[in-house]
Amino acid sequence: MVGRADDLQLLRTFVDGTARSGGALLLNGDAGVGKTMLLDAAASYADSVGTRVLHAAGTQFEATVSFAGLHQVLHPILDLLPALPGASRRALGIGLGLYEGQSAAQLMIANAALALLEHAARTGPVLIVVDDLPWLDRASTAVLAFVARRLSTVRVGFLGASRLGEAGYFDGVGLPERELLPLDAAASDTLLRERYPALNIRMRQRLLDEARGNPLALLELPLAVADSPAGATGAPRGVLPLTRRLQSVFAGRVEPLPPATRDLLLLAVLDGTDDLSALRGDEGGADTLKAFGPAERARLVRVDAGGGRLEFRHPLIRSAIVELSTSEERRAAHRLLATRRPDRPELRAWHLAEAAEGPDEEVAALMQSVAHANLRRGDAVGAISELLRAADLSPNGTDRGSRIAEAAYLGATVTGDLAALPGLLDAVRRADPDRAGSLAGAVAGSYYLLNGDGDVDSAHRLLIGAVDSLADPTDAHHKALIEALYSLLMVAFFSGRPDMWPATDAAIDRLVPWPPELLRISSRTLADPARRAASALADLDAAIERLSDENSPARIVRTATAGAYLDRLDGCRAALHRVVSQGRDGSATTSVIEALFLLANEGYLAGRWHEVEAWCDEGLALCDKYSYRLLAWPGIYLRAMLAAARGDEAVVRADTEAMLRWAVPRRVGLVRGYAAHVQALAAHARGDFDTAYRQASLVSPPGELSAYTPHALWLVLDLTEAAARSGHQAEAAAHARAARDAGLAQLSPRLAMLVSAATALADPDPGANEPFVAALEVPEADRWPFDLARIQLAYGERLRRTKATIEARMHLTAALEIFQRLSAHPWATRAGTELRATGLAVTRTRDIAPEALTPQQREIASLAAAGLSNKQIGERLFLSPRTVSTHLYRIFPKLGITSRAALRDALEQLPEE
Repeated sequence: MVGRADDLQLLRTFVDGTARSGGALLLNGDAGVGKTMLLDAAASYADSVGTRVLHAAGTQFEATVSFAGLHQVLHPILDLLPALPGASRRALGIGLGLYEGQSAAQLMIANAALALLEHAARTGPVLIVVDDLPWLDRASTAVLAFVARRLSTVRVGFLGASRLGEAGYFDGVGLPERELLPLDAAASDTLLRERYPALNIRMRQRLLDEARGNPLALLELPLAVADSPAGATGAPRGVLPLTRRLQSVFAGRVEPLPPATRDLLLLAVLDGTDDLSALRGDEGGADTLKAFGPAERARLVRVDAGGGRLEFRHPLIRSAIVELSTSEERRAAHRLLATRRPDRPELRAWHLAEAAEGPDEEVAALMQSVAHANLRRGDAVGAISELLRAADLSPNGTDRGSRIAEAAYLGATVTGDLAALPGLLDAVRRADPDRAGSLAGAVAGSYYLLNGDGDVDSAHRLLIGAVDSLADPTDAHHKALIEALYSLLMVAFFSGRPDMWPATDAAIDRLVPWPPELLRISSRTLADPARRAASALADLDAAIERLSDENSPARIVRTATAGAYLDRLDGCRAALHRVVSQGRDGSATTSVIEALFLLANEGYLAGRWHEVEAWCDEGLALCDKYSYRLLAWPGIYLRAMLAAARGDEAVVRADTEAMLRWAVPRRVGLVRGYAAHVQALAAHARGDFDTAYRQASLVSPPGELSAYTPHALWLVLDLTEAAARSGHQAEAAAHARAARDAGLAQLSPRLAMLVSAATALADPDPGANEPFVAALEVPEADRWPFDLARIQLAYGERLRRTKATIEARMHLTAALEIFQRLSAHPWATRAGTELRATGLAVTRTRDIAPEALTPQQREIASLAAAGLSNKQIGERLFLSPRTVSTHLYRIFPKLGITSRAALRDALEQLPEE
């Protein structure tokens, strides 16, 4: 009954009404849509409220037996037959086969049946429930239709159900009707999740697409798929198999068709394009269209002759057609279709593959080439399916294993099919035990380890072993090797440990003639940027400039990642937005997740904190959906950083505890560093500088920038300020000096600003303000408002203590305004306290309003007020509908409203910007 609340309420209201004054209602709907269950629910409800229920159901074998259906209806009350007048009693009794004699006129029998029902209703209301009306015999249908139209004055109800598209004797009788529609998307998803919670994401979506809201299909298709070979991959191509129940529903409408029509329908299903051109062949189009006639009359297909298109009315009709064919008929159809698709190599490859009677390396290689072509077009999901089919056709175990491994790699690193990985990797081992450590399989295995219960050491060993086992591990043109090295680099990066890098560097540096540019850049900027990034800056900036012409989601994300610690993300924003908007269909899940968190990272530094929340929410939802535990931590880190800056200690505590619980046993140093950074910032916010010092020192000891610890660049100010304010003046000076000596100021303007501020804070001389001035004079310093406000706060505090009151007020006021705008409440409180200490009257530390909208929120609200849907707003602003919904969820309470209808009036009351 999922999704049927409105229908149930309608039936209950109908039953209640008929108990007072009678009435009739017909339910119409597709096969399997739930008519019988609703009839049963109505009957159960009627029984519970004291209404007597008379059941009947049309059946094929009784459809020619006159009055068989009427007998079912009246049988429970035939003991009342003697109460009828003699003529009526005799007419009805003879019609039902109870008495012998000459049959009476149908009208007399109908009047007698109505009289019997009226007599039964004297002791309480009666409800007649008839299922499968089209299968009732003609005589019963005529009588019941007569009765149903005359129930308005008696306490008898008539409730019947029939399938759409099936002609019966009850058609056109003029009774009220209710069409039972398929379940909507939300109810379909709920039903499938409740009954089959273990389905993987992609298979669930496939079943939802095929079932189209048909409850029977939603409940039965998972059983059919689980029992079929297609169920093992999670990505079956073409039609889905049917259970016996579904066959009885859908195949029964196909079987009566003429052989020529069924043959043509089989061609149409196996072609899979809905294009009539491949079905007409050499004989022309007229005969083809004529052969489709019986299928159109049976409401199985729609033919658009002018547009050259064929449409099946329900996807499972396609499945029924395939189920009714033999394997040889299907192979013959595929062979014929292969000859008719010379201009579509991907279709020709699939037809040849399906026509093959055994392993065929020529066809397998053709399928693999099609997979690679689709991958270049961005269709990783299709490529996985094609690689697995190529593996099935591979005569050689090594080729079969490598193709399965490549499919596993794409599932792990692109589409998010982690749930299917164990089965695929096991298939690789069975296909080719001697080469089970192939590169693609090793990359997939490392992803599975890192997102499961494995550790970085195991993942690193797996990848190094696979790379070193190659006959030539130096070939810079070996695509699988390069992909494995990218994975190896990211494992070493997440480890946060120097011991992971020598083998990683060696594997990259030995490439001949030289490593690919982006791989070389990443190995410099991610490994140890304090010492190695300077040599790669020019190439990094050039690569970012080229992103406007880059179409590969992986390359865009890798380029942005390479620039993250060097504050280059602002130059990557447009390309990252493109990755997100184009990859939300599931074709590049991991790239979308990474792009979302990179956008959140840039938004955090740039002070667009409302965007950070939305990006993190969407990215973390995807991580949860696809079980990407490793990829989730940057999003959790950024969410926790916002909480730390805003004083939300509960979120800080929950998120950092989760980071440490996961990272420590797996030896994932980067995530441990995330937790320390969050805790250091939270301690700064509440003025606990001893704790801030201890936490910041966990990332890198004071006085040095630890090798292979890129996150140390982001804590230069935190560690130096905490040391200076907690009595560790020597350590503060040493750390500021280490940052200067490392040349961090040359890596980015933001780092230059932070190094200058750290230098000022580390100097105990209250008059040594030149570094503060230098920090604030960094070009475009306002691009990083939170960092800028922290520096202005620190500078203003020093100026106040040296009695430079006017200048102190200027910097403290600027800091307060930024903190208020960001809702950084603890920092705003500190700035307000300092301002009051200068003698300036600050009545209270003003919250940035729950009422104030950010520019993006104002734009979203305006579009919503104009009537645009979340999807339309998202398309216009390059956001997902989920992100738009999240923004609106936050906008409503700010405006003091609860619905979209109130947006227009609320916006008119806001002050102009």
